[in-house]
Amino acid sequence: MAFHPIAADDDDTSGVGVARQYAWIVFALTFGLLISDYMSRQVLNAVFPMLKGEWALTDGQLGLLSGVVALMVGLLTFPLSLMADRFGRVKSLALMALLWSLATLGCALAQDYPQMFIARFMVGVGEAAYGSVGIAVVISVFPKHMRATLASAFMAGGMFGSVLGMALGGAIAAKLGWRWSFAGMALFGLLLAVLYPIIVKEARIAPQRAAQAGKKVAAVVKRPLRTLCSSPSVIAAYIGSGLQLFVGGTVIVWMPSYLNRYYDMAPDKAGGVAAIIVLCSGAGMILCGMLSDRMCRQSAERKVALAIAYCLGSCLLLSAAFALPPGPAQLLLICLGMLIAAGTTGPAGAMVANLTHYSVHGTAFATLTLANNLLGLAPGPFITGKVSDLIGLQAAFQLVPLVSIAAAAVFFFAKCHYHKDIARLAGERVNDSVSEAAVEVKV
Repeated sequence: MAFHPIAADDDDTSGVGVARQYAWIVFALTFGLLISDYMSRQVLNAVFPMLKGEWALTDGQLGLLSGVVALMVGLLTFPLSLMADRFGRVKSLALMALLWSLATLGCALAQDYPQMFIARFMVGVGEAAYGSVGIAVVISVFPKHMRATLASAFMAGGMFGSVLGMALGGAIAAKLGWRWSFAGMALFGLLLAVLYPIIVKEARIAPQRAAQAGKKVAAVVKRPLRTLCSSPSVIAAYIGSGLQLFVGGTVIVWMPSYLNRYYDMAPDKAGGVAAIIVLCSGAGMILCGMLSDRMCRQSAERKVALAIAYCLGSCLLLSAAFALPPGPAQLLLICLGMLIAAGTTGPAGAMVANLTHYSVHGTAFATLTLANNLLGLAPGPFITGKVSDLIGLQAAFQLVPLVSIAAAAVFFFAKCHYHKDIARLAGERVNDSVSEAAVEVKV
């Protein structure tokens, strides 16, 4: 039977492995829960027109319903991911899925805007640490050289979940009403939440050294935690990734409404077309991550250069798209722009994994998620909704791609420091190994 060495233990030479078949089962189930996560989050976008009409809401209020989820993810992802690293990632993931699924069911039962806001708030609480802890689980059972591909492929589950959430949500809403859209997403999540801990076991995915963590944690925990923000390039990776997701996240949230208003599409058709655009983004995320791994095995700095190229390319394509009048040419350019808009996910994820200690990867990806949400996914839809109330959604969309220029500048800063920061972390890992060996002798 083939085995993958555990990626999370880059510096571990003990030969601990995970069966390849089981590794892919872990990936599939964790990926499935991420799809459920984003289905529950993005189904709201497909029913924006219905809620706007039924409850007489402004674009700002609709944007807040979307943004509050990302806000809670941003605020809570770090402490919850730290707890998951300490107390068990598998149980934590199952509990998160149970909470966001029940909260999504609460959205289906909401009778007014305040009740819907509270339910969406709880969806955000449930989803807060899933992305960061989930990707930490995934990279722990695969080789290190697959990190950019795995990070991009896993996070593409968010795009595919958005596709399904908007497409299925719009179709269900058109036939059964918007409440059943939320209910359908909730039932899918509940099913996976029950199945996940039955199949995925902590003992089979945790590094062998985790069994001795209680003996070593007091001696080595402080140094790994410092790696979360100890280098300029890892900080720049957080910020650059968050700024770039301002663009992609905003387009995803508001695209169904844009198609409804400027293309006169019904909610179900608008959701379907928007789903195709999001699918382009998800496919591009995976392709860009694979390209990063293939091109950058001999030069890690190329990952950062590619991230800069993705930012500038998406800015050019989306700016050109929203300068055009509605029509096939505009839709084509939007698809091309979204194909590379989220391409920074893989390189940024690989940078974070390479620049932080393996023992705090869950918390490191939580920090990345924090930046993604507080800088991008939370303010993007809300700010765009407010601007749309003033100048219209078409004009607001013309301004959104410009944020990618700032993201490119931040990644350029990371490129200037990346090689030196990698070398410094390698030296610290050697020191960690010596410290751990000394602690083991004392024990």
